Amino acid sequence: TSAGPVRPLAAPSDMTSADLPFGRPGRSMRGNPFVFGFTAALGVLTAWWLVQAVVSASSVLILIIVSLFLAIGLNPAVENLQKRGLARVVAITVVFLGVIAVFAVFGLAVVPPLTTQSTDFVEKLPQYVQELQNNPMIRDLDQRFQILEKLQQYVTSGDFGSQMFGGVLGFGQVLIGAVFNALTVLVLTLYFLGSLNSLKKMAYRLVPKSRRTRAGLLGDKIIDSIGGYVAGNLIISLIAGVATFFFLIAMKVPYALALALIVALTDLIPMVGAFIGAGIASLVGFFVSPTVGIVCLIFFTIYQQVENYWIAPSVMKSSVDVPPLATIVGALVGGALLGVVGALLGIPLVAALLLIVREVVMPRQEQV
Repeated sequence: TSAGPVRPLAAPSDMTSADLPFGRPGRSMRGNPFVFGFTAALGVLTAWWLVQAVVSASSVLILIIVSLFLAIGLNPAVENLQKRGLARVVAITVVFLGVIAVFAVFGLAVVPPLTTQSTDFVEKLPQYVQELQNNPMIRDLDQRFQILEKLQQYVTSGDFGSQMFGGVLGFGQVLIGAVFNALTVLVLTLYFLGSLNSLKKMAYRLVPKSRRTRAGLLGDKIIDSIGGYVAGNLIISLIAGVATFFFLIAMKVPYALALALIVALTDLIPMVGAFIGAGIASLVGFFVSPTVGIVCLIFFTIYQQVENYWIAPSVMKSSVDVPPLATIVGALVGGALLGVVGALLGIPLVAALLLIVREVVMPRQEQV
């Protein structure tokens, strides 16, 4: 009111002690500065604790977000199988087995070449050392600075063994962590796929009933956009991997299947992924011969133009409608916040944000 805040009424003066067994109530402490400060301090401490909890659980939250993202991306394939007459459980099983098969093929194609090359390097290490000793420049440097002697002393000392063991142990821990995270993502993706419809219904029920229909339509459109983006990216990467495989086979580059899978996986990374995969494949081509390496560079340069201006627009025309500038900004901001995962999630999240701005914010601004 204009007279100021309304204060609680005190007990009527005609009330007796029988009506107030614990005595007459005192003045309210609502306006007490101590109570206000204490409440504000509790609010700040609670907010700080929540931020610390989110930071501590950030790795787990990233796994959950990635799993939900993959589930939304695989949902169109599940729905297509449902339209063909399969039950949802059977469709999810088929799609999930396909994902596991891709991981298995990648492991079988990449691990043996790495093992073979590591073994060859260890076996040829004495030969490399002998070649270094026969090199005139290395021999001159060794005579001046005793490089090989110091290297031999370092290898035979206990420091090299401890550091080597620590490096192997650290690599083993990283490998075990990566396998555990991959299994966690697979299991969470399976659960999210199975309960995606119920999760959507539960999320929509949190919206007031008067706005639930519109929120449901917007939410379904956002989910369809994310699913279309993931499916389109997978198709583009598959085309890149197949084209790379046949090209490397024609050029007689070793480990063509492993290199094609690496190109396909790195092609999923926005902006820089294609250059990484092309660089790895071209480097292996230079090991075969300089001519093969140059031909690989020319092939990947031409293919990237074809992918950017023909394949990607044809695949993505019905899935994600995002301006090029928003795509670049979304990938850069997502990559700065969450690395590769953020770069992958940035583009569909920007698409969802633009949809909300276009359908909610702008119409509301026009009404003012």
